[in-house]
Amino acid sequence: MNKVMLIGNLTRDPELTTTNSGVSVCRFSLAVQRRFGNSDNGPQADFFNIVVWRGLGENCHKFLKKGSKCCVIGRLQNSSYEAQDGTKRYTTDIVADDVEFLGTKPSDSGENVVSSAPKASEANVAELEPIDDDSLPF
Repeated sequence: MNKVMLIGNLTRDPELTTTNSGVSVCRFSLAVQRRFGNSDNGPQADFFNIVVWRGLGENCHKFLKKGSKCCVIGRLQNSSYEAQDGTKRYTTDIVADDVEFLGTKPSDSGENVVSSAPKASEANVAELEPIDDDSLPF
């Protein structure tokens, strides 16, 4: 099984290109913070190259930007190519099957560009009716 799930922030704006046959491909880099950093430098992150194809890639290019938080679900893919100097280079990419937009880096005004679900106010909570435990189906 080859399955990867990452949550992190984009390190640069997504780049959208098309193949010779006209298929859209979007590439970006995702910084995923490690659960435990080292004691000297504080938190640490790993950086992953993400590749997203077709319509999902176009949406990533349209809605994501540097600093955006997202969840990428996909698979690892290794490849190699010959560089201009004749040396063989190896790459490892995450080919995304699904990308969930989780929010963005706060703007200069302090507001998030993508808003989260509205929070319940105390007034709304006070309007709720109590439920008798005997009427619960479980």
